[in-house]
Amino acid sequence: MKIVVIKGSPHKNGSSNMLAGQFIKGASEKGHKIVELDAAHMNINPCIGCDFCGMNGDCSQKDDVVQIKEALLSADMAVFVTPVYYFGMSAQLKAVIDRFYSYTTRLSSKHLKTALIAAAWDSNDDVMPYLAEHYKKLCRYMNFTDTGMILGTGCGSPAMTSGSIHMQEAYQLGKSL
Repeated sequence: MKIVVIKGSPHKNGSSNMLAGQFIKGASEKGHKIVELDAAHMNINPCIGCDFCGMNGDCSQKDDVVQIKEALLSADMAVFVTPVYYFGMSAQLKAVIDRFYSYTTRLSSKHLKTALIAAAWDSNDDVMPYLAEHYKKLCRYMNFTDTGMILGTGCGSPAMTSGSIHMQEAYQLGKSL
């Protein structure tokens, strides 16, 4: 299976990317092909709502979204990786998802498998529900099949994350595919 991992953290060695690394390790051990895209460090503009694409054509903007689009349209699975910023995904990952608009028809017809990997400082019960619900709605709308969520609470720093149960959970999710 070809798995595209889209990282939305501005911190290359931060907690969400550490969790993604464990997922990738598990999935690679099972023989899956992994494509990593560091969206937070790519040139990606926000959707401007111009409808040039008509939800099924070329976007009017010429940036690195083309790489993500090509990767996803040839993939079997997508993994969305993000730190939790104010109870939602990072702006960098949200910009990628907003730009799905230009190829919604093609992407939703693929019925991709997906997963969400998120890291948050807080361990409170109310830190992850909004992000999880957003992801679930995205899956329903885009005809994605959720294969799991790693909701890494208490992962506010790499040191906190490395000692957390979420590292093993991420590895096991990758290994379970």
